[in-house]
Formats: sequence, C-alpha cells, structure tokens
Amino acid sequence: MKQKLAKIRTEIDALDQQVVKLLNTRLKCAQRIGDLKRGAKTRIYVAEREADVLRRVAAVNQGPLKAAALQAIYREIMSAALALEKPLCVAYLGPEATNTHAAALRKFGSSVDYRPMASIADIFTAVEKGEADYGAVPVENSTEGSVRDSLDLFVETPLKIVAELHQEIEHTLLARGHLAKIRKIYSKDQALAQCRRWLQRNLPHAQLVDVDSTALGVQIAAKEKGAAAIAPRLAGERYGVPVAATHIQDLKNNTSRFVFLGREASGSAGSGHDKTSLLVSLHHEPGALLHALQPFNRRKLNLTRIESRPSRLKPWDYVFFLDVTGHYDDPAMQAALKELSRKCPLVKWLGSYPAAKK
Repeated sequence: MKQKLAKIRTEIDALDQQVVKLLNTRLKCAQRIGDLKRGAKTRIYVAEREADVLRRVAAVNQGPLKAAALQAIYREIMSAALALEKPLCVAYLGPEATNTHAAALRKFGSSVDYRPMASIADIFTAVEKGEADYGAVPVENSTEGSVRDSLDLFVETPLKIVAELHQEIEHTLLARGHLAKIRKIYSKDQALAQCRRWLQRNLPHAQLVDVDSTALGVQIAAKEKGAAAIAPRLAGERYGVPVAATHIQDLKNNTSRFVFLGREASGSAGSGHDKTSLLVSLHHEPGALLHALQPFNRRKLNLTRIESRPSRLKPWDYVFFLDVTGHYDDPAMQAALKELSRKCPLVKWLGSYPAAKK
C-alpha cells in the first residue's frame, strides 16, 4: 500500500508542477492584457468577460470536480490576474465579516483590496469619488424583499450596476452566555426580520436592536453582558463570540441579491445572459403603468422585477425599479427604451450586466 500511495503522490507532485507553470503562463497573459487596457484607458474589471470564462470552463468540465468548486478556483485565478493588471479596491458594508463582505470576496476573490464602510451611502460615495473602484451593496432578499437604503440611493447616483450575485444567507445567533440570559439582540434590520419567527419562539422577551451591519452587532455583543447578535458564523470567529444557535433564519432557502457598482458600465455578455436595470417615473394618469410596460411586451423582453419606492421629491410621488432581460445595447432594448422615454417623464438606465444564476 505504501508503494502505491507513494507512486500516486509522485504523480500528483508532477501535476502540481505543471499546474503552477500553466497558472503563471496564464497570469503573464493577464499582465499583457493589463498593459493594453492601461494604454487604452479601458476598464480593468470586465464583468462580461468573467461570466464568459466561468461558462466556458464549466462547459468543458467532465468531473469529478464539481462546477461550484471549479468556479471558486477560477474566481481566485481571475482575482490574482486582476491584482497583476491593476490593484483594485472594493468598498463593502463593514466591519469585516458581514454578508456583504462575503459576497464581495466571492465575486472578486482574495487578491484585491477591500475597504469596509460604515453605511451603504458611504459605499456609493466612495465609488463616486474614486476612493474605491467598485462597491458591493445588498438590494433584495428572498424573505424580506428589497433593501430600501440601497434602492433610494440609485435615484441620484451616476454609478452603474456592473455585476450581480445571489448568495444563500445562513443566520447564526452569537452570544457569550446561555440563551436564557440574553436580554438584547443586535443585528441589521434585514437579518432581524429574516429570523423573526425563530426569535418569537425562542427569545420572545429579548429586545431587538437594529444596527448598521451584522458584524457591528457582533462587536457590540462581544462587549455587553446579556447581549447577542445575529450574523454569519464567520463574524463570530472573527470577533471571538461563540455560536449559541445555528440556522435560525425562518426560511431554508434564504437568499440575498447583491449588486456591484462601478463608474463605467459593463458590456454585453451575449447569448441572452444579460440583465438591465432601470429607474422609471410615471405620469399621474389612468393606465400609466400599463402603457410603460407595453414596449417590453411588444418586443418579448421579459420583465423579471418591478418595485415602487417613494421618489422623496414630493409626497405621494413614486419611482419604479425595473429589471429586464437583455442588454442596453441590444436593438430590441434600445427600441423599447426609446418608446418608454416618450411615455415617461424619467427613464434612468442603472446598468446592464451578466445575469447571476439562481
């Protein structure tokens, strides 16, 4: 047996040498691409190219490596390539170990610089001012719906959505003491809402305290007697707060959608893999919403999401957020938007980007 193991391990060592050599050859190609991009002053991070690479490697994968593992490996390879092309800075809702931080790591890998921000508004500001290249923000959750803070900021920002990601969210109760001694629970409002029924059953008398992020709640709970926090397990490990209960979210398939903001728009991923986000206001007249949707219906453009929010410009005035399959540059989308602009006082393009797999 020892001889057989030694032989197989020798084969693995030889393969590792080949893999490292090929990785460095690939990264040298990425460096050359980076030189060309800098010379032409074009985008370093190209979301549509990333999506194309991930689809292509998944198509040639014959196993036993699982698709999710292969994609994770390639994200890190592309993260290392980005770092060689140009050091990138990504702003996220901090402190370290929030769900937004985890989403940013999953999208950009571990080779870029990450900057924690105190609020979602600060993420927008950092990218707008050029203090960060990209920003990661949550926009909706499968249990609790939209993240209002994010949507409201899209009304005035010049930034564009360049990519999106769907991430399963597992909530953990973190506390230093026993459940019976918990008097306060700190977390982000969305996290508290996603665990509402569990909290009512198990901690009905605890005070729920909304803070700016899940990880901030852990930092507070770590210093306060009788306090707990709802956050990812990673946050407990990062700030030294033990796990008191796991899987406390009310719904099993609890998923959040994150978008990534940049100062330049993404190109088309092609083959029907794009999504376009729009902000629209309507005239106050009967049938205004129906008339606004007809340009998409006539061109068989699928509307995947519609949501209204107060415009904050005057009382009872609303704007609508739309997600539509297709890219801004597609002829059918251009025709639909041209018609829409004639019907609506405001049509704002928020970005087109590769659609995330659900």
